[in-house]
Amino acid sequence: MMPEAVILHRDDEVVIVSPAGAPTVHDAMPGLDTLVLEVIGGYLSWSLLSGHTVPAAVLHDPDSAQDWLWAVYGEPVALAVADGRSGELTASPARPELADAARQLGYAQWAAHWWPASTIDGIPALDPDVLGRDIATLTESCDLIVDGSDAQPWPVGPPADAVAPRRQDYALAAGPADAGRTGLVLATGTSGWDWRRCPPGVVDASEFAVSWQLTRESGSTSVEVRVAAAPHLDAGMPGHLWPHARVVTDSAPTELALQLSGDTWAGRARVDAENVVHVDIYVPGVGPTPDETSVSPSASASASASASENAYGPRQRQRIRDFVIDRLRSPQPSMPLLEAESAAAASDTDF
Repeated sequence: MMPEAVILHRDDEVVIVSPAGAPTVHDAMPGLDTLVLEVIGGYLSWSLLSGHTVPAAVLHDPDSAQDWLWAVYGEPVALAVADGRSGELTASPARPELADAARQLGYAQWAAHWWPASTIDGIPALDPDVLGRDIATLTESCDLIVDGSDAQPWPVGPPADAVAPRRQDYALAAGPADAGRTGLVLATGTSGWDWRRCPPGVVDASEFAVSWQLTRESGSTSVEVRVAAAPHLDAGMPGHLWPHARVVTDSAPTELALQLSGDTWAGRARVDAENVVHVDIYVPGVGPTPDETSVSPSASASASASASENAYGPRQRQRIRDFVIDRLRSPQPSMPLLEAESAAAASDTDF
């Protein structure tokens, strides 16, 4: 692990050690690619996509963190924290194998929440039991840094030419539930969804997972929403984890509770609208509340929406998919999980 410059500063009662541009748990929008590990005295974080190996640290108890700061950042950084100094320093871990294991553990816990499993895109799910064993083994390796049972995840494939046919097959299979229904189709659409708004294992992570159709028949207009379920969906999933759809139209939004039919979540309702602006998929009580702003948001709301798009939107989600697919194809990915990714890659040909 190469030495890297870090900035040491204080924010109220919190000590922050961070490479330039690295995400921390203090950031308003840390991004979908932020790995976070709860450690003794604070949190470590890394950017999955940046390639940084030295983490950022937010320390609410810097005295307790002295037990491991020297191992991850080197003695000069540990002494500077102990002395209450600030400024730019060079981080060079005294125990690089421990620093690598901590980053692997942060990645494993990230994968438990954000791995983009998708039947449509051909990204197999990680086996939760195998991933759990990986996390347990890595936690034991990081016993100097993490506090055993407290080291929990932070709340918050195939070639490309094989992906498009899967999307097309899904679009055909996930057609209207009532194939005999007649009427005028006013509009249709397909999109992805905000991964923060559903727990893992509920909805397919593809940008093609959500489809809707607005129809007019016998003087009434209705909207149907269909959402691909996550691979290997647990059939015994409790009802409070079932997804809902918020259909934003050119008039008032419409809320739909979705029901599972085969491998698809679906719902239908009458609406007083001639167009659909977008569809939000969410599980009540999970992640941020679906956007309640009007169709024409204010300038400040627009700026906030733009920042959110950069951190959590389709481009960032696609970068994560590309990262995961590259790892599944690579015979020796960097920062590997011990078993879970190998098992997923081995199952990919039959996925």
